[in-house]
Amino acid sequence: MEEPVPVVRAVEHGTARLLPDIDRPRAWLLTVDESPQSYVDLDDPAHLEFEYARRLGHVIDTAAPAGRPLDVVHLGGGALTLPRYTAATRPGSRQQVVEADGALSALVAAHLPLPPGAAVQVHRADALEWLVRAPARSADVLIADVFGGSRVPAHLTTLGYARAAERVLRADGVYAANLADGAPFAFLRSQLATFAAVFPELALIAEPSVLRGRRFGNLVLVASHAPVAVAELARRVAADAFAARVEHGVALRRRTGDARPVRDADAVASPEPPGGAFRVG
Repeated sequence: MEEPVPVVRAVEHGTARLLPDIDRPRAWLLTVDESPQSYVDLDDPAHLEFEYARRLGHVIDTAAPAGRPLDVVHLGGGALTLPRYTAATRPGSRQQVVEADGALSALVAAHLPLPPGAAVQVHRADALEWLVRAPARSADVLIADVFGGSRVPAHLTTLGYARAAERVLRADGVYAANLADGAPFAFLRSQLATFAAVFPELALIAEPSVLRGRRFGNLVLVASHAPVAVAELARRVAADAFAARVEHGVALRRRTGDARPVRDADAVASPEPPGGAFRVG
């Protein structure tokens, strides 16, 4: 059997690399311009290597009783890590993936094919433009993991975007987004204020060192109209290899402070990670 070799391709938003994992025979890391985007194990699609992906997986796990199929929208495709996870853990789920980079989607389809029977449709589109056209109340879960390089695009940070996401979700649906920030958390606070203006229930998942401002890192924002499964999420993230914490209620309102919802005219992308925090060699 031949050893897997890296694949390098120019895509629409940079240079993509598929790098084999020497420790797992059919596992691959996807990077774009050296920024890690996705990790996929074709033999074990339920394996989530990145901690932030595992936390998003916990949100999917707690959105409904185990095994029940869900209608899921994924904004940001990458190597389709979470669609594969959902198809493996909730067979019969119907999933829509929105990815702006068509060349990247083609690369992933050619080298990392989806398992047979996975009901996953990939759409080449801008995330906000797709949401505005999508059927209302059509999704149980909406996962946002959209980065231009290592920054969340400005137009996906606004009150209009939050309202578009809310329109697509069912009454008991759950929104979850992968964000990145560090002290003094101006971007995070603006996102908390923005989503609090649309959803009555919020929670935040991150490692304690990130929440305390000791380092820049990923934070998962969870929003819904129904109560968030805070206790179950806290139990799951505390048991991860890199334990995380769930903030909600008074603590989250205190963190938001006097931040205001983001209007289109004021929107900016999330901050650049310092010192290549999420880059690989």
